[in-house]
Amino acid sequence: MTEDTHRRPIAARNLGVTQRIAAMLIARGPSPNGISLIGMAAGLAAGLAFAATAWLPGAAWLFWLLGAAGVQARLLANLFDGMVAVGRGVASPVGELFNEVPDRVSDTAVLVGLGVAAGDVALGLVAALAAMLTAYVRTTARSAGAPSDFSGPMAKQQRMALATAVAVWCAVVPAGWSGGAWAPWVVLLVIALGSVFTAWRRLARAAAALEAAR
Repeated sequence: MTEDTHRRPIAARNLGVTQRIAAMLIARGPSPNGISLIGMAAGLAAGLAFAATAWLPGAAWLFWLLGAAGVQARLLANLFDGMVAVGRGVASPVGELFNEVPDRVSDTAVLVGLGVAAGDVALGLVAALAAMLTAYVRTTARSAGAPSDFSGPMAKQQRMALATAVAVWCAVVPAGWSGGAWAPWVVLLVIALGSVFTAWRRLARAAAALEAAR
């Protein structure tokens, strides 16, 4: 992952525990690109766990928790790959590929997995495409000369926060009154609509920035 003025603002970078873990990884951990791939594996595992809640309903609570853990592991990898790249002084353009592509794979896996859990794979695919649209607008605007825009209301952190929250909810609330599949379905709908709005908002902000720079 490359680190520059286009970095996603993440408050957790400044936490003492985060910096200590990053220092350990910088000293003797995997490469930044390796961490990105580990994050993608965690995202794929999370999506598979979410889907397994529908395939193996008797152990759904366990798969919901495993999915939530996978989502958080994916986010941690997204945090540490950049910190390690900067700490080792190895940030490169190639790292951008290891930043963006695994993120798109992880988003798709998590959201389609939630779609399987909700009994609506089509909605999971729509949410994944909408999430991809937010990243497409950001990277396209950046290539046109606009600043990278990580604004929400449904940026990656917000999408994954909702996925984690609904997974924990479905794991701990008794099946008889947790709403069954409606909770992940509602979350997917919110993610899909919120992502479309986020993409539109980023596009409008990029257009304004480029017009102001003329």
